[in-house]
Amino acid sequence: MTLIDRTLARFRATVEYDGTHLKGFQRQGQGERTVQEELERAILRISEQSATVIGAGRTDSGVHAVGQIIAFDIVWQHGCSSLERAINANLPDDVAVRNIIQAASRFHPRFDASSREYKYLINNQYEPAPLQRLTMWHILKSLDVDAMNSAAAHLVGEHDFAAFGSAPVGNNTVRKVMRADWQRNGNVLSFIIEANAFLYHMVRSIVGTMRLVGSGEMSPDRFEQIIASADRSQAGPTAPPHGLCLIKVNYEH
Repeated sequence: MTLIDRTLARFRATVEYDGTHLKGFQRQGQGERTVQEELERAILRISEQSATVIGAGRTDSGVHAVGQIIAFDIVWQHGCSSLERAINANLPDDVAVRNIIQAASRFHPRFDASSREYKYLINNQYEPAPLQRLTMWHILKSLDVDAMNSAAAHLVGEHDFAAFGSAPVGNNTVRKVMRADWQRNGNVLSFIIEANAFLYHMVRSIVGTMRLVGSGEMSPDRFEQIIASADRSQAGPTAPPHGLCLIKVNYEH
């Protein structure tokens, strides 16, 4: 008689999604489509098990990802490749999983992460760009990337970033930024920021404020003063969500 392994296992996966028609990562209820709900629905279909999907970051409505990390626990006896194919076959076109592996039972995508990396894209040209409208913020006025990088340099290090957002849990608004820089490739401006964690709306608030630096409406020194103020009312408007993408979650081990 062959014994069948019914052991509950923890699986880790990378998730890519187009956030255009999704209300963020976290389950919302009330019939709203979210990444977590779509993943849990697909896992239930293929395994007949209700699994809670844990994410490394709670991206907002309209925000995209290519490097979101998730974990979930199910009994599965057919290998990781089969699990990946089965989940993808039951997901909508705007969500996909890849690189599924079996992880240690104690692995937690959010608490074990050492840093997260986001990219924000701006289409900086006068002409419309229909194919980029869902993934880039279209700004007509030419932006000074050197000035924006001067401002971005003030973000690096450990600071109270209350001027750019609120804490998702509790009231600690201190975060450590390891990298923050802009690059221009033709008409496309890309901003990469890496930090140990982020506040609610932090990246979009930073980008919206640095846009004022790029347009000449704010100096890099004034941007530094806004960081030090820890006062959200002093910062600029929040950039739209569709230009933002979670690109990578880093782990020390």
